[in-house]
Amino acid sequence: MSGAYYEKTARINLTTGEIKVEKLDLDTARKFIGGRGLGTKLLYDEGVAVCEPLSPENKLIYITGPMTGTSTPSSGRYMVVTKSPLTGMIACANSGGVWGAKLKFAGWDALIVEGAAEEWTYITVEDDRIELHSAKEYMGLMSEELDEKLKEKYGASASVLSIGVAGENQSLLAAVMNDKDRAAGRSGVGAVQGSKKLKAIVVKASRKQLDNIYDLAELKEANKRALKVISENPVTSSGLRALGTAVLVNIINSVGSLPTRNWQESYAEYADQVSGEALAEKYLVKPGACYHCPIVCGRIINCNGRVVGGPEYEPLWAYGPDCGVSDLNAVDESNMWCNEYGLDAIGTPTTIAAAMELYQRGYIKEEECDGVPLEWGSAEAIVEWTKRMGDPKSPLAKLMSSGSARLCEAYGHPEISMSVKKQEIPAYDARGIQGIGLNYATANCGAAHVRGYTISPEILGLPQQLDRTTTEGKAEWVKIFQDLTAVIDSMGNCLFTSFAMGAQEYADLLNAATGTSWTTEQLLEIGDRIYNIERMFNKAAGMKPEDDRLPKRLLEEPITNGPSKGMVSALPEMLPLYYAARGWEGAFPTDETLKKLGLDECVGK
Repeated sequence: MSGAYYEKTARINLTTGEIKVEKLDLDTARKFIGGRGLGTKLLYDEGVAVCEPLSPENKLIYITGPMTGTSTPSSGRYMVVTKSPLTGMIACANSGGVWGAKLKFAGWDALIVEGAAEEWTYITVEDDRIELHSAKEYMGLMSEELDEKLKEKYGASASVLSIGVAGENQSLLAAVMNDKDRAAGRSGVGAVQGSKKLKAIVVKASRKQLDNIYDLAELKEANKRALKVISENPVTSSGLRALGTAVLVNIINSVGSLPTRNWQESYAEYADQVSGEALAEKYLVKPGACYHCPIVCGRIINCNGRVVGGPEYEPLWAYGPDCGVSDLNAVDESNMWCNEYGLDAIGTPTTIAAAMELYQRGYIKEEECDGVPLEWGSAEAIVEWTKRMGDPKSPLAKLMSSGSARLCEAYGHPEISMSVKKQEIPAYDARGIQGIGLNYATANCGAAHVRGYTISPEILGLPQQLDRTTTEGKAEWVKIFQDLTAVIDSMGNCLFTSFAMGAQEYADLLNAATGTSWTTEQLLEIGDRIYNIERMFNKAAGMKPEDDRLPKRLLEEPITNGPSKGMVSALPEMLPLYYAARGWEGAFPTDETLKKLGLDECVGK
């Protein structure tokens, strides 16, 4: 028995219409686990790093992990792996819901989509049968309506992955959506799907559970231990269920690290008006969960009479304090339009915030705004400009739909874009929380909090409390968190389980499911291997050492208000220590490091 792998991938060429079934190489799969790690390895080996991201030569890999669809905690995750048109580097966007589990139940470890269709197309996967269909009648539909129409046709048990109008337009902020409001949101993966004229992938499966677990009895025991630590942790047992990820709004604001007005400030006196507590009190209908999730962090809300998926912490911050807005209803509505148009709910509002600063400083003129000025605090502006970015008609809307880096470069002020590798930075000020800044700078996909979430120890005290203001030990902590995250993403479990679970729990689950016998040290070495092959992909794609950086504002402009007033990021102090911990020189792995990690195919490149 292959142990949680079905050893089967489908290669779908949209140019020719050819669909080939390929056997998964188990040795390679186990070396990179699956998901993010295996997807990047496949992409690297096929030479995708040197292609133009929106060309037919780019490939999209929709890939599960060995734990996807299992009975283990929060096991509904899948990855969309491709070359990013936003950053020009590796893109590994993660999503939950049920689509990934359904793909696994249908018997597939991954779908590899290549080429580009002449006419708009959608794919159906019904167990072993994969077919291509005309998507003409579904063009221009929003995510929710498309999901409902395809379920009318294929049945309520089907799960739908799609792009919205933003993806059709190849916006560099376009997300891949599934199950209406779950998003593989970052790095412009929806634009790549749009460039292939692929509107949707519908999955139906006869299986209701996996039938290929290596040791089901041992997996049940490991699962009990994992659920026990989750139930004993206050964050995973009750905190996220009660308030969702938005529990962080007041927490991060209280330490003066909630970026406000495009990071010109870091404390918002009105933060409680757009907090998890306010969301729960005013608009929450019920909590929502992805596949087999005991944490239940999702928010199902009432938004102007519609029951929809509600905002996570990131869009609450980005549409709220980052745009100077305290109107929670407007934040909810803007987030809803992100889901409907299929837009990145971090990159879209942070680009609006950058545009508001350009407007504040007189670089964007009022006549360019078509009647909706980009003014701080404007509820009308965040709603209207989200819709305009979703289906841009004006020159400014088109420019904004390409992200803040290109927007600010076009106006001659790249320093106003709060981005790394052209991807917008999430909701934690790196001046007040030192470790997360190092993670932002070195994340292979561009700025991302979920590549090495040091907020856990630096703010939440999990697994232990670190001093957020110091640099001591942060290089080593960032590396460990990045490596463990690479493992979790590749397994197919949700990162939020790591608030409670440690490397031993993950090793126990993986070993029982797949028949491996990894120690925790070996598991973290796999994470290190994954991080290094991502970096080698980026090197082949043209990354330069200077791309590991933070915006000038975070390095040179001290925080102006709140509890962290006066702080700047000490990235220059931490970066050399981080490279040393990784065995890198000049931002890239040495040949010695590559050999040690078993990446001989990357040596000398």
